[in-house]
Amino acid sequence: MKYSFSDISKIVKAVSIQSINEENILNHIVWDTRNISSPATALFFAFRGKRLDAHFFIQEAYEKNIRNFIVAKGFDITLFKDANFLLVENVVTALQELAVYHKAQFQIPTIGITGSNGKTIIKEWLFQLLSDDYFIVRSPRSYNSQIGVPLSVLEITTQHDLAIFEAGISFPNEMQKLADIIKCDIGIFSTIGDAHNEGFGSDQEKIREKIRLFQDCKMLIYCLDNPLIREGIPLSLKTFTWSKYELDVDLNIVIEKFDNSPHTLIKAKLKGGEAFHFTIPFHDAASIENSIHCCCMMLYLGIDFTTIQRRMMQLQPVALRLELKSGINNCLIINDFYNLDLTSLSFALDFMLQQTQYGKRTLILSDIQQSGLLATELYEQVAELIVEKKINRVVAVGADIAILEKKLSQSIDYEYFRTTHDFLAKAKFQNFQQETILLKGARSFEFERIAELLELKAHRTVMEINLDALRHNLAAYTRRLSPNTKMLVMVKASAYGSGSAEVAKLLAYNKVDYLGVAYTDEAVALRKEGIKLPILVLNPEESTFHALLRYDIEPEVYCLSQLKRLLPYVEQSQKPLLIHLKLDTGMHRLGFEKEDIAELTSILLSQKKLLVQSIFSHLAATDAAEHDDFTKQQVAAFLNMYEQIVTAIGYRPLRHVCNTGGIARFPKYHFDMVRLGIGVYGVDSSSEMQAELQVVNTLKTTISQIKNIPKGESIGYSRRGVAMQDLRIATIGIGYADGLLRSAGNGRYAVAIGHQFAPIIGNVCMDMCMLDITALEDVKEGDEVVIFGESPSVETLANATQTIAYEVFTNISERVKRVYFKE
Repeated sequence: MKYSFSDISKIVKAVSIQSINEENILNHIVWDTRNISSPATALFFAFRGKRLDAHFFIQEAYEKNIRNFIVAKGFDITLFKDANFLLVENVVTALQELAVYHKAQFQIPTIGITGSNGKTIIKEWLFQLLSDDYFIVRSPRSYNSQIGVPLSVLEITTQHDLAIFEAGISFPNEMQKLADIIKCDIGIFSTIGDAHNEGFGSDQEKIREKIRLFQDCKMLIYCLDNPLIREGIPLSLKTFTWSKYELDVDLNIVIEKFDNSPHTLIKAKLKGGEAFHFTIPFHDAASIENSIHCCCMMLYLGIDFTTIQRRMMQLQPVALRLELKSGINNCLIINDFYNLDLTSLSFALDFMLQQTQYGKRTLILSDIQQSGLLATELYEQVAELIVEKKINRVVAVGADIAILEKKLSQSIDYEYFRTTHDFLAKAKFQNFQQETILLKGARSFEFERIAELLELKAHRTVMEINLDALRHNLAAYTRRLSPNTKMLVMVKASAYGSGSAEVAKLLAYNKVDYLGVAYTDEAVALRKEGIKLPILVLNPEESTFHALLRYDIEPEVYCLSQLKRLLPYVEQSQKPLLIHLKLDTGMHRLGFEKEDIAELTSILLSQKKLLVQSIFSHLAATDAAEHDDFTKQQVAAFLNMYEQIVTAIGYRPLRHVCNTGGIARFPKYHFDMVRLGIGVYGVDSSSEMQAELQVVNTLKTTISQIKNIPKGESIGYSRRGVAMQDLRIATIGIGYADGLLRSAGNGRYAVAIGHQFAPIIGNVCMDMCMLDITALEDVKEGDEVVIFGESPSVETLANATQTIAYEVFTNISERVKRVYFKE
């Protein structure tokens, strides 16, 4: 959004109780004082909930430089003399009215999704499946509530050409408000289950309420197999239906599962039309149903069968609600403690069944609240699920769930704890050994406390890798290429410290043409992770030549002696080897010289099993405008040598010279392919390009201890830190063994604690360092500390330590846990 304070006042029909700067442009909403960014352009909504009233946090928001507020009750504004205040009857309603107005400014197709389960997965999968065709705005995470939906809609910009929003309700008369905001053109009704039964008299009433979302849509997609949904759909709605049993539907489905396989084959036949099939890399019932809804949407949008097949096979898990982590004593932990009803329990148990590492399965389960069923009936159904899903042990937590013991057979081990606190105090964690453990609890039971003890402990310093940002950066560079120019992305040095396999999977999904690594073992590791993209190895050693042929890896060949050492391996091979010729045009690191060309081409002509896939060179100074003449000389030399080779061998391999620094600055040198390196991780020497990029890597740690240091005392090794006055210092859990260079110490670099900055005092130690937090407010032990990320940036740290971002990224130790996340 982008509105002035006076515009918002008119849109939400507010009373201005204090106006200091009405033309201040606001572009984002804040309601949580723990998460405030860009306060100058933020608008604080003082929501009032059952437990919390944000009006009590206005003082804190003001102290964090928020100056624009929407409130629902009066108070002493003399405390906030330079702030704008709008008074409304209901703050949530004001947010919804703002969203309704904002949505009306854009005429883009909108998909609305509701149901008891699957909303978020369907939304995220549609984003994966349609991102090549549309610039999509969608609900972040599970923003589907009376507040979440308007916040999602306010994310629409003029760039977007498709919107996907999910809507969830708990009580009657809620959906109409969301329907007015979303105004969906196409709808998906996912499932109906037990969630929020307490708010409705019957499933029929709940369905009627949910269907209000689709009152004005042009097409509604749903499964005909659920009679309650089928009977609840008004005849006036135009529908696209699917079924596993009914023949008279728009899409008839047959599902084929395979033993010991994570994949599912789905056969489909359009009504009066063609039959086709697609495979998904999942085996559980929820994923199958969600993928079919997505397929129906793709068909409605006119996407062809071949594209559907290809994209469905590339679907990635969405870790929004359910997390898979390593646990203590060689266990596998499945965290799914965000919601709990019979339907979601069944889905989670299905997922558990897919984890075949261990034969033993343990379910830690809390009371199922608000199911709408009598306890006897509810836990009879739970017991049936436990038997059906082959659970070996049940750990029950709660008051009502005690009844479950009587419903289970004696062959299932059973433990009972009345509260989570009791479990934490009395459970014998050493008894969890080599098993898969599902944590399935209602939010109020705080099962995350159990997860903390069951999960494998890791170094508290972590590097967070934002896969959404990485994909954004890839797209930013891709937009600069012509349709025929290929993209090679470097994932050497563990993807510049980000983790090669995880990054490579994302790049493969986003259809890059090539991956580049430094050494053969890096490429072999990617092959073993299932990466099938072509891989270029920049420095293959002779000891690994056999692996090139075995794993279909393509080597850089850069000199005659290396080429001759490679020939015996190729001659013994049953298949040709694709190679990439490196030419030295002025970098003087590796590469053929012009005087090598005659002998080089003679060897190539004599060896039919050697095929030149590309010819390339490395430009030495694309990031430095003062050396542009040298860059042009390099390119001219490259083209001259390229033509000599092509004339001799009789075919034209791919040409590439542009690295990250050259993509934005030298579009005429893109040729047949470009090589993207550190740019995809968010760093470019071009200020124009840098402005388009997002931060991918964030290095974080925590405060271990806070001390008061008297004036005159010293801090750290060699007594390099000296207290020139009384100081307050914090020790944090990161040192040079983690990758924080010693040259960052002694005040040369400052890290972030919240929105405050603290300089490193004294020398950086091997495993920790100390910060001067004397001038900072509200800092406590356990607080998160950002070493680099949005602010301070990796470039700031590189400058402070007199190095480059490449070295900072690749210097991060393997002992630093990598955490991958995606909204």
